[in-house]
Amino acid sequence: MKLFSRFLLLLLVSLLVACTGIPDRVQPVSHFELSRYLGKWYEIARLDHSFERGLSKVTAEYSLREDGGVRVINRGYHAKDQNWNEAEGKAYFVDSADKGYLKVSFFGPFYGAYIVIALDADYQHALVSGPDKSYLWVLSRTQQMPSPILDEFIAKAKSLGYPTEELIYVDH
Repeated sequence: MKLFSRFLLLLLVSLLVACTGIPDRVQPVSHFELSRYLGKWYEIARLDHSFERGLSKVTAEYSLREDGGVRVINRGYHAKDQNWNEAEGKAYFVDSADKGYLKVSFFGPFYGAYIVIALDADYQHALVSGPDKSYLWVLSRTQQMPSPILDEFIAKAKSLGYPTEELIYVDH
């Protein structure tokens, strides 16, 4: 029975770590400055997931928590239901605070990777991945993103193996 309990514990730990891993060939940005990243971002494009399905006007807002982590508020409008959906989460750096690699949780002790894989020098546009290549977001400080930057981010994501042809472009 002890062996089985140890196996279950190891399995649980492995599953939790796998959700905060970095996809193959993906590197988080270095020299990351959280203070410049905080604030409101507009979702320009995303890969489809049930938790965002049918949402438009999607934003993410990041602010500091008292415990040194990041408060995350994701918000989007569901036109079919004619209501706003909002989720509050928390995020913490996985490695060092100067690396764009965090773990985020919206459900208690369960965390998923939040990896900033591209970021312009002015912190106006970001390309973000989750724990695997089925998660991808293109974010901007404004509701529209200049085509050259959007094209550059999508080309980068495609070169890393993300299914960019499946991106959903968000209405604002």
